[in-house]
Amino acid sequence: MKIMKRKKFIRKATPYFFISPWIIGFLVFTIGPLILSLIMSFFDWPLTTEPVFRGFGNYIEMFTKDAQFWKSLRISLKYAAIFVPLNMGIALFLAMLITQPVRGVKVFRTIFYIPAVISGVAVSIIWGWILNGDYGALNYLLSLIGIEGPRWLVDPAWALFAVILASAFGVGTMMLIFYTNIKSIPITVYEAASLDGASPARQFFSITLPIITPTILFNLITSIIGSFQQVTLVMLLTGGGPLKSTYFYGLYTYNNAFKHHKLGYASANAWVMFIIILILTALVFKSSSTWVFYEAEAKKENKKRRGGKK
Repeated sequence: MKIMKRKKFIRKATPYFFISPWIIGFLVFTIGPLILSLIMSFFDWPLTTEPVFRGFGNYIEMFTKDAQFWKSLRISLKYAAIFVPLNMGIALFLAMLITQPVRGVKVFRTIFYIPAVISGVAVSIIWGWILNGDYGALNYLLSLIGIEGPRWLVDPAWALFAVILASAFGVGTMMLIFYTNIKSIPITVYEAASLDGASPARQFFSITLPIITPTILFNLITSIIGSFQQVTLVMLLTGGGPLKSTYFYGLYTYNNAFKHHKLGYASANAWVMFIIILILTALVFKSSSTWVFYEAEAKKENKKRRGGKK
């Protein structure tokens, strides 16, 4: 009996043994820092001296005394409002292009995906050269058609849009997610629609778009999260300038922690960001019931209808 129990225990414990590295890493590098940052948010926690308990002092100061908190939050919300739909639109457009049965489509698929694997530092160097107001490639191309380009990275009126443009460069991962979902749609569905006289545009809006709505939901949520966590590109392109016109909330939090050495205050900033992202994600999920189409649910609904008719 003991041998049987031991074998049964080993059989049940074996899967957990294999995933134990991930579990340990999750506890040590994700849950642990998360809990520690929550504790730190209630302290005045400088790097060089002992932490002092403040209670909700960091949060009260943030909401009532720190004007930069509201400015950075407003900039990040504006960035997200423009970047998220633009990023998704470009990714979906490119995904539709690489699904077309044309010669050399694999080469274009690779070209479109390459920017996604380039480091943020390399991307910032490339776009720093493209957007340079004096010798940048973009202003040169505009000059060929008689347009005098702005000083993208040093003009407060254009700096945010320059960062959005550079951020939209790395849509390769989202493009492949859309592409995978689109390619999984049976070709017979499109053939039947063509026989019924549906144009390519009608097929896209009536077939492709409804079927990929779960993927749109996934990409929408990941884009919202990524837009609020944008730090590397804006730090290297503009440093938050000019005149703090691109001083994103993520950069504001980073500077509070590692430039001003206010780890407790930065932890409070991070938790406010977490709550904002959580609320936005919940709102998206709440609205998804009205626009997301799930094939399994549709099949169940069709079965119920057929059963009712009988």
